[in-house]
Amino acid sequence: MTMNWQGVWILAEERHGRVQTISYELLTRGRDLADKRGVALSALLIGHQVSEADLNELIERGADRVILVEHEALKDFLVEPYARTMQAMIAKHRPEIVIAGATSLGRTLMPYVAVRVCAGLTADCTVLDIEPETGNLLQTRPAIGGNILATIKTPDARPQMATVRPKSTRPAPRTAGRRGEVIRETADPAWLASRSRLVEHVPSTDEVTVADASRVVAGGRGFKTAEKFQKVYELAEVLQAAVGASRDAVDRAWITYPHQVGLSGKTVTPELYLAIGISGAIQHLAGMQTAETIVAINNDPEAQIFSVADYGIVGDLNEVVPVLTRKLKERQTK
Repeated sequence: MTMNWQGVWILAEERHGRVQTISYELLTRGRDLADKRGVALSALLIGHQVSEADLNELIERGADRVILVEHEALKDFLVEPYARTMQAMIAKHRPEIVIAGATSLGRTLMPYVAVRVCAGLTADCTVLDIEPETGNLLQTRPAIGGNILATIKTPDARPQMATVRPKSTRPAPRTAGRRGEVIRETADPAWLASRSRLVEHVPSTDEVTVADASRVVAGGRGFKTAEKFQKVYELAEVLQAAVGASRDAVDRAWITYPHQVGLSGKTVTPELYLAIGISGAIQHLAGMQTAETIVAINNDPEAQIFSVADYGIVGDLNEVVPVLTRKLKERQTK
């Protein structure tokens, strides 16, 4: 059943004709898998009037082929036409592995397609790898509330399908002049019917979110009270950083859910991540451990957060944080 399936695919995403950053993050994952399997890496892109420069950028960032299906009816994401289109492309090209982002599009489309093509799907993977002995995709994701990591295989069905969280890896670097192929497929009108329609798109009015920030200051239950948690905001203001939090801080209503970092919150990859009063449970680490530089402040020298930190301060956060904030303010005024 697994014969005659070959190649690794990523599901690229576009909006208003522009390829989205998640596509380049997936190319990092896909390139690694394709190289280990010794096969081509393809980007499947469904949409309308996609920028030619963006198509070329997919190739420059690691895709060997871009399989493009364009039609006006595919301009906005609707699950039924997208699913029929993707199913048809899978049937024609027979990829061995298909990965997508765990975005609103990916979380909706991938399960729908997996059912239609009788494939397995593992959602919210943190690690993807190839089993050397069999060539099977190893799909690792947190399970049982994040207390263990489960590695899942799909030995008998193809394609093997998985989603990964946005911001869980860095975008693939661009290599100017890299060559590849753009395959333009024609959308069959039979694929395009939909029982739903897009009525309106209301964009978010939020400022830069914790997931998009280059600096994040995050606080946890080590602050003990909502009043003491305000020290996170004070330090974040000095650093011009977004404010993040552990689940414990959100559960205590010290801060709202959109600021939560971790498996049940946002995944972040900032240049700087300050974890203050956060013990470092696996659920939290999964959401921030790919930050470029991690600084941890905790009074417990055995706290798990120090295992991923580049710099650690063991001390009482009620003493350390005010001093750090004051010193940074003084430095800014010099």
